[in-house]
Amino acid sequence: MPNEQKHTDCQLTAMSASRILALLPDISCKITDPTARTHTPKNTRKKTATTDNITSQTARPTKDEISLWRNSLRQNVCVAMLREGFHRSFEELCSILQRFEEIRQAGGPDKPLWYLPSLQEQPNKLQTMRTHLTRAETALRAGNFAQVYEEQLALAQYFTGPEEDWISLHFFRKALSSAQKVKTDGGRKEAEANATLARVYLQQGQLDLAMEHYEVFHHLSLERPWWDASGRTLHHCACEGLCAVYIQLAQGALQSQEHEHAIDILNKALSIAKKADDQEMQGKVSYWLGVAHHCVGELESAKQYLTLSLNVSTVLGDPESQSRAFKAVAKSLESEGKLAEAVQHLEKFAEISRNQDQQENLEEACMSMGIIYSKRGEYERGVEYLQQAYDIARSMRDVGWLQRAQVCVGVASAQRMLPSFSAHISSGNHDNVQRVSTWKDSRQNAFDHSSEFRFNHSVTR
Repeated sequence: MPNEQKHTDCQLTAMSASRILALLPDISCKITDPTARTHTPKNTRKKTATTDNITSQTARPTKDEISLWRNSLRQNVCVAMLREGFHRSFEELCSILQRFEEIRQAGGPDKPLWYLPSLQEQPNKLQTMRTHLTRAETALRAGNFAQVYEEQLALAQYFTGPEEDWISLHFFRKALSSAQKVKTDGGRKEAEANATLARVYLQQGQLDLAMEHYEVFHHLSLERPWWDASGRTLHHCACEGLCAVYIQLAQGALQSQEHEHAIDILNKALSIAKKADDQEMQGKVSYWLGVAHHCVGELESAKQYLTLSLNVSTVLGDPESQSRAFKAVAKSLESEGKLAEAVQHLEKFAEISRNQDQQENLEEACMSMGIIYSKRGEYERGVEYLQQAYDIARSMRDVGWLQRAQVCVGVASAQRMLPSFSAHISSGNHDNVQRVSTWKDSRQNAFDHSSEFRFNHSVTR
């Protein structure tokens, strides 16, 4: 009996289990009968189908793709460089970015750099640096220093924006260092790198460094068959650049009253210009040599160099240099007391200035001629030219020049009237004294012994 009960319990248990299993789906086999899903709500079936479709079409983002969105641009660029094995490029990029921020913070709100976007926030510049730095490192590993030079030069020429001159200078220096290692072109790249760096220093006003690199460029290009894109030899370019630096150095020496030092520098420049057979350079250097000799009182030498500069500018048809030379020669002649010749040169100076519409030069020429005529006692001509200078200064609205012209016109006019005025006072005649009193009431610009007054221009008070 107990055995039969046990058997019956087992049968019930089996039947209950089979009923329960019949209510659960078989997850081990695929359901193909559509009636088996009739118990699923309609909205749920649509949502499930849509989710399955999106999941099947959209790939799961990778870790690298997620980092591109989560990390900063700088971090992504640096990580990419390190993964590719460009450790030198990574180090140089980080150094430049760090220095940029240091300069920016040191300047503070008082500097324009403070209001410009940070270098690490400019994707184009970051990518450009990454491209050229990695190319340069690849070329460096292969021993191709010419390619390294080209990549560094490209970066130096790329950074031309405001407050980026130090970045450009950094890569110009790196390019020179790489060019010095190129042994297959006879030193041309080294010469070009020195020339480029010299021009950069010249633009920045660092004349000593510019001179140093131009002298190296001049030495490397000597007797070399190298031409630039315009067809000029590189040696001629070196002579031209070196003369420009020497002239600026001489100008600084003249301002510091170091006249002998200026003459020594200019003599070197003139020697280089003659060897280059460049008349324009010779004219420029000769002009400043004339000015320097005039400063030390060597008037004959000054006139010799200034005349050479005048002749060169006349041959070349350069009106600006020509007018400058006429002015300098006139000043030299005036110092020698040759006023008539000085006036002749000043008249030519005024004519060129008038033709070229150079109002400043024309005012200066009229002022100089008016003063010279006044010194010679020719007050009528003096007042005439000084009045022209006054009219030009008034039209230009230059207060300094206007005040100077007013004083000169007043002095010359007084000197012109002084002989007649003195004669009237000295005579003691009642009519003459009455005429003087009448003139004082009218304050006209002319006074003579006749009964009539000449009405010219009123004196500007």
